[in-house]
Amino acid sequence: MSTAGPAPRRDVVKHPGATAGDGAGTTAPPPAPPRDEVADAAVRALLDELLPDLLPELVALRRDVHAHPELGHHEVRTTTLLARRLEAEGLRPQLLPGTGLVCDVGDEDAPPVVLRADIDALPLDERSGLPFASTTPGAAHACGHDVHTTVVLGAGLVLAEAQRRGLLRGRVRLLMQPAEEVTPGGALEVLATGVLDDVVRYFAVHCDPRLDVGQVGLRHGPITSASDHVMVRLRGRGGHTSRPHLTGDLVYALGQVVIALPAVLSRRLDPRTGVNLTWGRIQAGAAPNAIPAEGCVEGTLRVLDVAAWQEAGAIVEEVVAGVTAPYRVDAQVELTRSVPPVDNDEAAVRSFQHAARAVLPEGAEARTEQSLGGEDFGWYLQEGRPGALARLGTRTPGGRTYDLHQGDFVADEGAVEVGVRLLAAVALLG
Repeated sequence: MSTAGPAPRRDVVKHPGATAGDGAGTTAPPPAPPRDEVADAAVRALLDELLPDLLPELVALRRDVHAHPELGHHEVRTTTLLARRLEAEGLRPQLLPGTGLVCDVGDEDAPPVVLRADIDALPLDERSGLPFASTTPGAAHACGHDVHTTVVLGAGLVLAEAQRRGLLRGRVRLLMQPAEEVTPGGALEVLATGVLDDVVRYFAVHCDPRLDVGQVGLRHGPITSASDHVMVRLRGRGGHTSRPHLTGDLVYALGQVVIALPAVLSRRLDPRTGVNLTWGRIQAGAAPNAIPAEGCVEGTLRVLDVAAWQEAGAIVEEVVAGVTAPYRVDAQVELTRSVPPVDNDEAAVRSFQHAARAVLPEGAEARTEQSLGGEDFGWYLQEGRPGALARLGTRTPGGRTYDLHQGDFVADEGAVEVGVRLLAAVALLG
């Protein structure tokens, strides 16, 4: 597997493979905009010239970050490593409060376009067996954030050289964002600093182990889901199971919530919004002949549509109140907003498509399915500014399909070159 082998060269992107995501709920990318063949050729030539020398360094840096994962709000070493490399390129990174950074490349008077990476790791142990596996117990880059980070850094280094050669029009802001895996996401904290108030568009990639390395998954409209934590806590007097009529039968009421709430949501919200409430924990009582005084149920509410997501909270509270009212128990609903859907802007997806066709082999574009997974990149798009998230294939052709957020996750490092090419080209070609 190329992950553990030598640094990849140009041929690693020549794996278009089979188109993924042919099932229900997929959509083909929109038609690409007219292309400037001269500009495309210039960007392609720049990448072909720079990447053979740059890729070994990027792969080494990725392995360093992978071996030293840091959890959200603790990415001190990672931030320092990135800042020093950007400074060595003659750039001026700006550290964010705590961890993370932003760094501008290009015309200081132009409104910036953001290339965003998330730099934190997951709180789990790595089981990949790689020679550069995590050296930090209880932390691992099992979601590919080390790849995202390396790709945005590599694109920034290419853009710095493009600026020196007069090929960069406008301004690009590299965003190394902390705490994506921390609810409700580090994106909100970055937005609160004001460093993104002047941004006009956002672009990002996310590893996808269902796509072969060399493929880029594109989709306009919702691509990931809102992901909110729901907890319903019921309280009553408690009592003996022989006399449920003398107290509030809390366990029975809790069962009604478990059954009724997902059903009502599926009827009150448009089913095309992909609303899904799945319970993960239920707790009540300790004895079979005692009605408990307290119990709770917890789960995750996922919605693909922004408007439906904004409406869902009020429906949850209304339904819980109505379902529990006959049982003489008190109900408390805690709905914690985690992340909104990532709703890809059509024009931004077209820019991704243009970039892919300009600098990647034919057939690199792939249709991609919607996902009910959450991504805090969605918070940036809630600010009224357009953007898009693309899926970056990380599966070795013919190899195993890994799953994200698992300790054995492995990404084919050929994805680094593909991601750098894509993000550098989308910034240079617009």
